[in-house]
Amino acid sequence: MKKVTMMDIAMEANVSKTTVSMVINNRDGNISEETRQKILKIAEKLNYIPNSVARSLSTKKSGTIGIILPDITNPFFSEMARAIEDGANNLGYNVIFCNTDNEESKEEKYTTLLVSKLVDGVIFISGGESSRSIDILKNNNVPFVVVDRPIKNNNDYYGIYCENKDGVKEGIKYLISKNKRKIAFVKGPKELENARERFCGYKEVMEEYKIYDKSLVFNSDFTIEGGITVTEEIIERTPDIEAIFYSNDMMAYGGIKFLIRNGYKIPEDVGVIGFDNIGISKFVEPELTTISQPIYDMGKEACKLLISIINGDNIPENRIYFSTELIIRDTV
Repeated sequence: MKKVTMMDIAMEANVSKTTVSMVINNRDGNISEETRQKILKIAEKLNYIPNSVARSLSTKKSGTIGIILPDITNPFFSEMARAIEDGANNLGYNVIFCNTDNEESKEEKYTTLLVSKLVDGVIFISGGESSRSIDILKNNNVPFVVVDRPIKNNNDYYGIYCENKDGVKEGIKYLISKNKRKIAFVKGPKELENARERFCGYKEVMEEYKIYDKSLVFNSDFTIEGGITVTEEIIERTPDIEAIFYSNDMMAYGGIKFLIRNGYKIPEDVGVIGFDNIGISKFVEPELTTISQPIYDMGKEACKLLISIINGDNIPENRIYFSTELIIRDTV
């Protein structure tokens, strides 16, 4: 079936294609209200859908922003995406989601795709090193905002973050206040700057109390599977471990699963703290003690900031930081 065009509307309304274009694109012109309404009714009757690419070439705006995120199956990112979409919708923008599965090549492919789609801007959550993707956006003059994960060795951009280091410090001090001394720390992927910041918080407090032991530092990725694998390693190496701090909630849930399946009681035998406070943290038993990021607020602020950049507004600060909060539940 042939796609409805402006010429189809023009023929039925007995006007020129230029007149239809002016009405559809809401441009000024010496067009009577009667003719305008007639054209709009015919367009509605024919289910006409404007060519957004043609319109964006003409107006230099597509009314669309892109979101690049590393793992939509992680509730942290799905909650963030929901906040961004809500914010965009309220400000009159559409959204294109791109899930990279933490793969650098996929991230670059989607970045290039969004540029080719003439999006007005991009909200970017890194899946790794990401400097190549950032260069693609910069070289094509596409406004962007980095969220949650700073890009290593690259500071020339706008960003929305939480106070990662302070959040971990608060969590470790809480464990110590509960008489925990042998505390393992599970770092996130080494290429992620927020993972490094969280480890720095752990190390700083443990050294302050003169109980830092580098053999209690472990590496994993931000997944349930990563949490299971690393917890098995921790228990094999240090069976008398008193508490484990995981760098995100997904790893913490993997750790809890392994511990319970192997006969450990939480928190009696091992205390557990996560980081993020994703929505399910208060519903899964035992309820997870965690460091809360204001995920929804960060997403909405990222969207607001991006659209301010698109509109050419004066923005005094290129970094916005949100405070974290220790949420005490049942796993410590």
